[in-house]
Amino acid sequence: MAIGRSSSSATKAAVKKALGEMGFNSSGGAINWFPGHMAAATRAIRDRLKVSDLVIEVRDSRKWTHYFDSRNQDCLPINAHSKSSVKKLLDLVEVKLKEVISREPTLLVMVVGVPNVGKSALINSIHRIASSHFPVQEKIKRATVGPLPGVTQDIAGFKIAHHPSIYVLDTPGVLVPSIPDIETGLKLALAGSVKDSVVGEERIAQYLLAVLNTRGTPLHWKHSNNRRMEGIRYEPEEKHDYNLKDLRPKKKPPNVSDVLYIEDMVTEVQRALYFSLSEFDGNVENENDLECLIEQQFEALQKALRIPHKASEARIMVAKKFLTLFRTGKLGPFILDDVPEVNTTS
Repeated sequence: MAIGRSSSSATKAAVKKALGEMGFNSSGGAINWFPGHMAAATRAIRDRLKVSDLVIEVRDSRKWTHYFDSRNQDCLPINAHSKSSVKKLLDLVEVKLKEVISREPTLLVMVVGVPNVGKSALINSIHRIASSHFPVQEKIKRATVGPLPGVTQDIAGFKIAHHPSIYVLDTPGVLVPSIPDIETGLKLALAGSVKDSVVGEERIAQYLLAVLNTRGTPLHWKHSNNRRMEGIRYEPEEKHDYNLKDLRPKKKPPNVSDVLYIEDMVTEVQRALYFSLSEFDGNVENENDLECLIEQQFEALQKALRIPHKASEARIMVAKKFLTLFRTGKLGPFILDDVPEVNTTS
């Protein structure tokens, strides 16, 4: 399910009231959005730009494609796990480098983007597929891929072609030095471009709930998904010992696969948010009402995720699991930005 425009003004008001200004983190003090390693990475990228023949900027653009096309900027939708999709990128690279290939023995293609946007995953796919375009004689190395921002700590070169020699530079993810407002910072945190510990999982989950509620997203889930919203496939035991890393419990009901278990968890979460919003008699455009609804939904999510009520860190566990479902796409694809309107008449 593709979700529409960005959150309303009510979300911004609720964020300010419920979550506070950006001068916070889990242990107090101001948030450093631009740590030292990003400053160093920015300087290194700037130096490499002088010798790079082509720069690929990786963005989680989705609905932005039409906007970039209207601005006469090259924009190619890519699924890093699709062979045909990556081949289209290599075709574009070949076209862009056509003149340079004839006169230069060595070419550099630099890949840049914010943290955790998928640069290393894309480069690994290029490695696997590039041999059909550019013969490679040497063994291909893989770029390190991880779920946390900051995995790529230095600029590394990976050879994808031999004649001519073509290297792809995988760069550390960097942000702009200054985040303009609280909601922009929370969007980056929700997308995983900022470490959760910097902002706090609870605050990020609260922001996600504010976005879902003001858009009315849970009300659409009942009609748009093909899982059963009226019930689930099994009745689980009351208590489980959970492994937060992969959402799977150490002990799960017998004869239930991991896939079905996660699907049923998603159904329970969607049902909990659907009923809490549909039965809510307040106004989500009012920041006080929205704040109360979010608190009710945290309790509903704790039951849906089967987290023991006496758990000392129950709210953190709820937030982590809820964010994992969102980031792995189990709740559907979302766009958090306002896409500028394109004037097609000019």
